[in-house]
Amino acid sequence: MRGDGKKMTDKLKIGHFEFSSRLFMGTGKYQDLEIQTKAVEASKTEVLTFAVRRLNIDNPDAPNFLERLDLSRYTLLPNTAGARTAEEAVRIARLAKASGLMHMVKVEVIGDQKTLLPDPIETIRATEMLVKEGFTVLTYTSDDPILAKRIEEAGAAAVMPGAAPIGSGLGILNPHYLSLIIEDAKVPVIIDAGLGAPSEACMAMELGADGILLNTAVASADNPVLMAEAFALAVESGRKGYLAGRIPKKRYASASSPIEGMIRA
Repeated sequence: MRGDGKKMTDKLKIGHFEFSSRLFMGTGKYQDLEIQTKAVEASKTEVLTFAVRRLNIDNPDAPNFLERLDLSRYTLLPNTAGARTAEEAVRIARLAKASGLMHMVKVEVIGDQKTLLPDPIETIRATEMLVKEGFTVLTYTSDDPILAKRIEEAGAAAVMPGAAPIGSGLGILNPHYLSLIIEDAKVPVIIDAGLGAPSEACMAMELGADGILLNTAVASADNPVLMAEAFALAVESGRKGYLAGRIPKKRYASASSPIEGMIRA
């Protein structure tokens, strides 16, 4: 669809799911449930991700953000945050499935608590195991093009490379590697982690990313609701810019108005 000049009507397809919005929202770190609810609505997201281990599934009387939302408007994306091994990730995903929280899952297996970078071996194992069990798997990874390809080959329905360390707000540290992942992928690429400003989300979409997942950049902003709206606009703008096809970069200037045929004074 890139460069066809038509109004953008493309949908994001992940496995059997289809979305109009390309902005996924995390649900942690908000000051309170009211701000969280308003930010989610302002983002116009259709996908909400949350850590299964942080949701009191077994305690119906505990405060639950899901109760404040019209769940008919959202697809839930439980994640396996907190898992250190593939087996732990699979157990968490099974718990989410048994609780009726959807068959789509975000795999996250952290290998180092300082950097919060994923364990590549356990991440691939978890992806393979959950795909075999019939889950639609979206897998969080570093910005390593080789690892991203291995995750895709393991059966992931989407690859989710981080732009920078989780929660850092450092923005896109390696646009070249992200562009390589996007160029080579045959499944959607969702940029996940490290973005801090709407301009960075726009840049990621202009690189050709299929979507953006945010949490800290919105939840920890001075005005989370306004920031959620800003990111929604940035993601839409970046996608349209990518589809439109930017002009090639040139070493020297090129006049906007051709000088040939102009009347000389």
